[in-house]
Amino acid sequence: MKKLLASVAVSAAVLAVAVPAFAATKGVKIGDNYFVKAGSKPTVSVKAGTTVKWTWTGSFPHNVTVTSGPQKFQSPMRTSGSYSRKVKKKGTYKIVCTIHPGMAMTLKVR
Repeated sequence: MKKLLASVAVSAAVLAVAVPAFAATKGVKIGDNYFVKAGSKPTVSVKAGTTVKWTWTGSFPHNVTVTSGPQKFQSPMRTSGSYSRKVKKKGTYKIVCTIHPGMAMTLKVR
């Protein structure tokens, strides 16, 4: 019985550590003057608690700035690398690159 209880305790501890590792991440590409994919409507939908990771793939500088939505955040201006943010609040976010105001995306969090 002690071995069974010890086994259950170890299994529970492993699951408690492993579950956060399965948290959802959604990738978004930032290219030269577009979010998501060139020529597409840049709308991304995720569940609350998802981490959104923007990855710079172009050569021009851009940032990720929420202009309206339940949470405000802004990435640094960059030309490479990535920026991640966990979105916890449901709603619709309008996100722009502040140096390219026509470059916008909609992030829907449900």
